[in-house]
This record gives sequence, C-alpha cells and structure tokens, in this order.
Amino acid sequence: MRAVPRLLLIEDDPAIRTPLLRALRDRGHAVAAASTAMEGLRAALDDKPDLVVLDLGLPDVDGAELLRMLRAVSRVPVIVATARDAEAEIVRVLDAGADDYVVKPFTAAQLDARVRAVLRRGASPAAPDETIVVGGLEIQPRSRGVRLDGAQLDLTPREFDLLHHLATRRDEVVTKRELLTEVWQIPYGGADKTVDVHLSWLRRKLGETAAAPRYLHTVRGVGVRLSAPDGAP
Repeated sequence: MRAVPRLLLIEDDPAIRTPLLRALRDRGHAVAAASTAMEGLRAALDDKPDLVVLDLGLPDVDGAELLRMLRAVSRVPVIVATARDAEAEIVRVLDAGADDYVVKPFTAAQLDARVRAVLRRGASPAAPDETIVVGGLEIQPRSRGVRLDGAQLDLTPREFDLLHHLATRRDEVVTKRELLTEVWQIPYGGADKTVDVHLSWLRRKLGETAAAPRYLHTVRGVGVRLSAPDGAP
C-alpha cells in the first residue's frame, strides 16, 4: 500500500462530499471524488485507489448495484457510508461485498477510524504457516485455504479471517467484541450485526445452522466457540 493512502469518495450530495473531502485530506489521505456511480466505477478502475467510500443513494445507479459491478472486477476495500440503517439493507450490502458499513450521520473522525481499520487489515502480516486441524476442518494460513472432510471450501477473505481467529482459540468462547477488534479491527461496538451475518455465512458453508451446530457453537449473551463435532479428534 502507498505511504499516503489514496481514497475514492463516491457521494452525490455536495453538502456531504465537500466537507468529507476536506476532513479526510486533513487526516493525511489523498482523496478523489465522484458524484455518480458510473463516474465512480471509472475512477476506481482507472486510478486504483486503496479504498472506496461509497454512498448508496446515487442518482444514476443504486450504490449496492455499483458495489456488485465493482466486485466483479476488483477487490478494492469498500466502506459503505449511507443513511440506510435497516438490517436487511446492511445484510444486502455486506452480501454484495462491502468491507464495512457506517450509517449517517457520522463524524469525519469516525469515518477516518473505519478507513484506517480497513487499511490495516489489508496490510496485516501473514498468519503463521502451521495448519490448524479441528475435527474434519483443515485451515491452512499460508495459502488461506480451508478443507472440510477433504473438500475445499470457497471462503471470502473475511470468512477465512473469522474462521482462522476462532480456530486459534479452539474450544474457547470468543466474544463479539474481540472478533470486532481482532478480525475487523474496529475498536468500538455497534457492529454486532456484521459479526452475526458473517457467522451465518460461515455456518452455511460448514453445512450447519445455529440451531443445529457442528463446529460453531453460540453461547447466548457471550460469544461463539469453535469446537470439533462430538466424537471427532
């Protein structure tokens, strides 16, 4: 990543765009801006920013659709910054590939903290090389591969990070606060739904549900524990 991170802000409202541009630049980022989805897509592909801050309510194409278009051709980190706060909307956007989600109104300092957290995740050092085995799960940090009963699982980068962190704490209950801090690197609460959504996706790929768990066991009001199924080593 560059010494000075390059951000792309896709926001159509000048009353929001202009002060955010100024505030993020004051905090040490190089920031470009776009006011429509198509302008933002071109800028993302041509300029290759380190991170995109994306509003959903754009005048030409809905921001969630733009996110899907962007994800088809790029893995650039994306923070969605929008006034939409319904749980279904948050799930939809995370499912489309957003790395984080912040609801308006927010301060420039809050957005900057999210930006720095996402950039740190992308620059974090590689995990130790030793394969972790939990029952029929084989987690390979070096290749970031996961096998379940010999079959390769197709996990997103965030799903892998979540599973790997839980595996390093095998048989321990890990709180959502710790997961937010260690996996998402968000040092404050308010994003429990993000953890819940990713746990749900991970359970689906492990062939289980919260009601009938095999590996991921929820301890209500505390957190989640990764353990081998009964009878497995």
